[in-house]
Amino acid sequence: MEIRLKKPINRRLIEQEWDQIQHIVCSLSRKATQQSTVIRKLSNNKRNSRTLSALHEYDRLIKCLYLLDYVDNKTLRQFVQQALNRGEAYHQLRKAIASVNGNLFRGGNDYQIDQWNDCARLIANSIIYYNSALLSALIEKFQKDGNQRVVDMIASFSPVAWTHIQLAGNYVFGNRDGLLNLYSMLESVDPLANYEPDDQDLAA
Repeated sequence: MEIRLKKPINRRLIEQEWDQIQHIVCSLSRKATQQSTVIRKLSNNKRNSRTLSALHEYDRLIKCLYLLDYVDNKTLRQFVQQALNRGEAYHQLRKAIASVNGNLFRGGNDYQIDQWNDCARLIANSIIYYNSALLSALIEKFQKDGNQRVVDMIASFSPVAWTHIQLAGNYVFGNRDGLLNLYSMLESVDPLANYEPDDQDLAA
């Protein structure tokens, strides 16, 4: 199958406005201005309409190059799919957190809703951090044991999993006499024992 553009990219216009394009891109990358401000200024000034058109052509060029890379590069396609899976897994985790208590803990005004969303993000990030710490400790343990098969298997796990987390319950947050020792928890762990992967375990 042959892929063609409906309209050729105006490379000459991009070259003529290249200095302006670079200036705009640098301003955006340094966060010296916002995209909405740039578009508003370019749209309101007829003199800058060529720059706006050049930006549009440059955007088309970047999209085309990426699309061609995506079609030809299997590794890139796999990376993109993994990123999409991670994002979807995170949204599922947030949904699971929000479903606790029947989706009732939302708040009665905008401030309380913002608080709830911040708390949900904190809980989700805490779960991801906890999972990442466990997986990292397991990888270190089995690397020392020279068990590369288990290391490769653990490396395929996603830290965005919560089937082992009790989301509904009573928790006490306070000072502890001693810190949790991950290595002592993992001494007798055998990842291959009765292991059956599911969608939450694997980052496809």
